[in-house]
Amino acid sequence: MKTALITGSARGIGRAIAIRLAKDGYHVIIHGTSVSENALKVKKIIEENGGSAQIMACDLTDIEKVKAFCKELPPVDALVLNASLQYRTPWQEISVEACYEQLNCNYVASLLLIQATVPHMKEAGWGRIVTIGSVQEAKPHPDMLIYSASKAAQTNMMQSLSLQLADSGITVNNVAPGVIYTDRNMQALADAAYAEKVRNSIPVGFYGEPEDCAGIVSLLCSQEGRYITGQSIYVDGGKGIQ
Repeated sequence: MKTALITGSARGIGRAIAIRLAKDGYHVIIHGTSVSENALKVKKIIEENGGSAQIMACDLTDIEKVKAFCKELPPVDALVLNASLQYRTPWQEISVEACYEQLNCNYVASLLLIQATVPHMKEAGWGRIVTIGSVQEAKPHPDMLIYSASKAAQTNMMQSLSLQLADSGITVNNVAPGVIYTDRNMQALADAAYAEKVRNSIPVGFYGEPEDCAGIVSLLCSQEGRYITGQSIYVDGGKGIQ
């Protein structure tokens, strides 16, 4: 049985991906900053559906903790880098601390996890790496400067690594969600005027659900996805090209 690590998988998009990959036959490592009630619920859902899962916790903003976490990992065959921090702040008010927190979680931790998991993938001659980006790579939100920049940097890293790892049986791709109705977005979308503005900016006319992102990740992490690498695939209802 192959093993998949999905960071930030106690809720939202990561949760949907974890449940889907477990259905695909992966042993799933559910990740969160702690062994939370949400993480335990995901594990229960997976196991009730006949899947296999475990929970591993790490604060990805703390690089020393990330290094220790990497040493504790079992061999990973599919790495889905979903966890991220997103602070809404006017650019001139961004603190250095907030900048580092987002960059550490959204970019540096991704690099360290790739460095830790690729040796096993190379030895096995098979591996899958999927970064979860954002439509903000194409349309950056004015109050999320560091978030959108970090996602663009992660995708650039994906493209570079896809070429360097292509002859090792390892594919590296990015999935860029648009407006997905998760708990992260619920508060902002509770404002009726703002919600209408956002909805009108989406060509298909509705928000996505976390499960809308899980299908493409499932393909990219399968044998059927073996000929797809170095790609950034937008799951955004057309928002990125409007």
